[in-house]
Amino acid sequence: MKKYLGLDLGSKTIGISISESGIIAQSLDTLRFPEDNYQQAAQMVSKVVIEHHIDVVVLGYPKHMNNDVGIRGKISETFRDLLLNACQVEVVLWDERMSTKTALRTMISGSERRKTQKQKKDELAAVVILQNYLDYKGASLC
Repeated sequence: MKKYLGLDLGSKTIGISISESGIIAQSLDTLRFPEDNYQQAAQMVSKVVIEHHIDVVVLGYPKHMNNDVGIRGKISETFRDLLLNACQVEVVLWDERMSTKTALRTMISGSERRKTQKQKKDELAAVVILQNYLDYKGASLC
């Protein structure tokens, strides 16, 4: 059975989710790195990949609502390449439009405190990204 890692990449943090079943995504961690130091972020993620024996990394791919790839999308493409070089794992770029908003909406509806929302939004966004990918993958098998 394949193990999956979901990533929500920011300029200073990266939210991480995991699925050991290939069915359900769950929150794992938020890693912090020096601003825009994606090389260091890739090294940190590669340690998680190795530690958890990950087969597939699902990296959030931010696009504009008109489907154009902007600066953040280009950064995700570069990060994918850094990750491929760091740990030789399959990396899937997955459209993440609205994932952070969905994560925040979920926390607000669950009455999470603002401080908790800020701390957990990247992890929950990573869960949303990974769960959307797993749902799509599962639906395409039917």
